[in-house]
Amino acid sequence: MELQKVFKAFMTVTIVALLPACQTIHSELISDSKLVANGTGTPVQASAETAAVGSKNLDSADDPEVWVNPANSADALIIATDKKAGLYLYDIDGSVADFVAHGPLNNVDLRNTADGALVAASDRVRNGVALFRLTPARKLETLAFLPLATSEAYGFCMGVVKGATVVAVIGINGDVAIARLNTAGGYSLSDEKRFAVGSQSEGCVIDDQTGRLYVGEEAKGVWQYDLNDWNAVGANRVQLAAAPSDMLKADVEGLTILREGTKSYLIASSQGDSAFAVWRIDGAAPVASGRFSVYPGNGIDAVTGTDGVAALGGPVGPYPNGVVVMQDDSDTDGEAPTSARVKQNFKIVDWNNVKQALKLD
Repeated sequence: MELQKVFKAFMTVTIVALLPACQTIHSELISDSKLVANGTGTPVQASAETAAVGSKNLDSADDPEVWVNPANSADALIIATDKKAGLYLYDIDGSVADFVAHGPLNNVDLRNTADGALVAASDRVRNGVALFRLTPARKLETLAFLPLATSEAYGFCMGVVKGATVVAVIGINGDVAIARLNTAGGYSLSDEKRFAVGSQSEGCVIDDQTGRLYVGEEAKGVWQYDLNDWNAVGANRVQLAAAPSDMLKADVEGLTILREGTKSYLIASSQGDSAFAVWRIDGAAPVASGRFSVYPGNGIDAVTGTDGVAALGGPVGPYPNGVVVMQDDSDTDGEAPTSARVKQNFKIVDWNNVKQALKLD
């Protein structure tokens, strides 16, 4: 695989600054997002931000997920990928709680189980799913690697459909592999279903309440698939939103769902204009609810060139109604289109601020 060669070459140096000026950096290691002063959505401000990931001068930070202890909502964590190095565990205040040096992990998701939180991520070099457990000591324990070959394991999400845990790996070329995750007597995948989105795709999320899979085709928009009819998956899709459109500007990146009581919101990362599109999806048809962007404030820089996004409703640490966490492609004060992307991190936005900005009920 091409990325395997790229990663091996990348690991021969510690930072890009050490490379000779004449040496070309592979495009996969450099962000292709457009850096802008501010996004085009309704302004909100972040309440906190994480420490920057360790890989500098590269397109490194990618995708977050949010976890809350089911027995104690004050105990909340952010799990996020450094897609050149491994998996971070951040406290809800943004400080680093743990790090697993693993190599390229692109997208991450999790589900609570009887044995604790099961964390999984797309492993781009080995081409499949890397499994971890969040231990009671708030550490990440490596469990297994499960091959699920696609053009290259790029996007990833997991969910529960008809009582079964399923995983979806989105290949970089838009080919999708879906499988059931078996945990009895070890870990394995079975009953794969494969279909094509059409072109490069990454972001995905599974709605456990409806059995729907949402996939972001970067240049085309967001597609909805019904996983309840296993045999028809791929043929039964509908387009939730096109790109470019009033809601989305290519590239379409991360997708997440926030649940608030009986309401469910789908949030999509619109990288092309550093904004986040929001829809209500608990009704008969999705309803556009507005767009927001994270502007500078509270001593925190704006979110630009955004990639992965995650959200969780209900009490999350000090946030009474939930948070939205997103990747910031340039963690730089006063950033401009000419700013150097020295470091990347994740911003934490109070859901109450989004609701107020978008005038959500």
